[in-house]
Amino acid sequence: MSSEQADRIARRLAAILAADIAGYSRLMGLDEAGTVRALRERRLVAEALVAKHGGRIVKTTGDGLLLEFPSVVAAVECAVAVQAAMAERNAGVVPDRRMLFRVGINLGDVMIDGDDILGDGVNVAARLEGIAEPGGICLSGSAYEQVRGKVAVEFADLGEKNLKNIARAVRVYAVAPGRPRAEPSATLPALADKPSIAVVPFQNMSGDPEQEYFADGMVEDIITALSRVKWFYVIARNSSFVYKGKAIDIKQVGRELGVRYVLEGSVRKAGNRVRITGQLIETGTLHHIWADRFEGSVEDIFALQDSVTESVVGAIEPSLIKAEIVRGRAKPVTDNLDAYDCYLRAISALYELTEQGLETGEKYLARAVELDPHYASAKARHAYALIFRRVQGRARPGDEVKALALAREALADGGDDALTLARVAMTFTYFGKDYDQAVMLADHATDLNPNSAEVLIDSAWSHCFNCANPEKAIEQFTRAMRLSPRDPGAGRAFAGLAFANLIAGRNDDGLRWSQRSLQEQSSLTVAHRAQILALVRLGRMDDARETARRMVAVDPTFRIATRMPPYRDARFRQELHDALAAVGMPE
Repeated sequence: MSSEQADRIARRLAAILAADIAGYSRLMGLDEAGTVRALRERRLVAEALVAKHGGRIVKTTGDGLLLEFPSVVAAVECAVAVQAAMAERNAGVVPDRRMLFRVGINLGDVMIDGDDILGDGVNVAARLEGIAEPGGICLSGSAYEQVRGKVAVEFADLGEKNLKNIARAVRVYAVAPGRPRAEPSATLPALADKPSIAVVPFQNMSGDPEQEYFADGMVEDIITALSRVKWFYVIARNSSFVYKGKAIDIKQVGRELGVRYVLEGSVRKAGNRVRITGQLIETGTLHHIWADRFEGSVEDIFALQDSVTESVVGAIEPSLIKAEIVRGRAKPVTDNLDAYDCYLRAISALYELTEQGLETGEKYLARAVELDPHYASAKARHAYALIFRRVQGRARPGDEVKALALAREALADGGDDALTLARVAMTFTYFGKDYDQAVMLADHATDLNPNSAEVLIDSAWSHCFNCANPEKAIEQFTRAMRLSPRDPGAGRAFAGLAFANLIAGRNDDGLRWSQRSLQEQSSLTVAHRAQILALVRLGRMDDARETARRMVAVDPTFRIATRMPPYRDARFRQELHDALAAVGMPE
């Protein structure tokens, strides 16, 4: 490493929140001990809300806090929640003794110094906090642009302000107190009046950390089986698993995921024996609807999973007859338990989303197919992993031919499984450019299982790439995100919404969803590409070039020729190519 590289200061774009107590010195003068106690109690409340919204406490300074969030949306939602909690605690307190937070939020470039962050981005947030009303929240213009239409509050435009020691004037917006947002343009629809359930990660009781993959695999299979019952809404695995390793508050899970029931439990695998325990809880009342234990040999694992599923369905909706449950749970599983074990290990590795995880997952999937040459799920997932390689710029010679071969075999071996069909459709789209068959398979997949977020997202992308029906893609992406409201990979669906809106000619909506995607996953090049196209169409070339700069920073290997998505409409594909070239992306 050169001395120049060693001396270079690390930087990143950050959502920064600065907060302090209005009139803290006066409160200390009135009642020092009482003020310290009140501050300690309120800070604990605030810290819990910060953690809930994914924030990080950078430092505390007397009565102040400096926080960093993964997105401006998370920062604003946290600030609103904190102010609401403080208002509750101030109820009944005489006005001159009330402890009121002032909050400033900025989106800006910061310098990294260990765990600390420094620079103008931080200074602007601190100055905004200083001009906020007691109990109020002020945002910079850059922060406001990221949350407009995406949070359940309205804003007042305070105009440009000259902030102390900040060289340029800053556009300032204030959260309008007590006024819900009028336009719910970025909210997700409520679930219809059907039983809704989340299956949270089961505890691994085996005493062996290496068996974690087995417990997680059991939960994924139970989620998949429940989602096939069309009378249920089942929250997707990615959202359920945000609670993995955490002490679970059932009521909180119910609120955050919007579900009526939560299934929790444990798995113990010892030698050839497996024990699965489960309990079903109503989130509103914490009433235990059902609890049971299922034991058997490893050879009985699929029967044990089906028993759990039947018991849950029967406890929630006893009117469903067993024949319909059986029809819903039909799936192309393997009878080879060693192949199934390899499959579960592959799933665990692939969810790491790393190069090592890809390599490990592919090896286990290949081994699963060696053990069972007709294992459709393993073949389809392997083909899907090769798509991910291509999207991430990690493609190898021969991947395209291999993926298409795996997809064709999976279709022949397990053509009645929704997720297999959806992954085959994506493979045919991405590598084979066989759009008509891909859309047909995608539609059949969603008919078989309209309650799987994974199926819906893959189907929506197939429709998006086909370019013929962007409205259907939008509907499926939106429904998928309601079924997976806390998905760490939500950026992929939001990027799909961006491109579907761009295909439909709605440039403002395309820009809004691309911004939402990058807030969720700032490294997604697909979202950068959507944002560049939207900005070029809107004539905002300087902003488009800035997006291109950020895209190159997160993916310096990107080349237009090797990473152009397979959009069927040649004019749209050429327009995207020209937009990327116009902002300096390398060919």
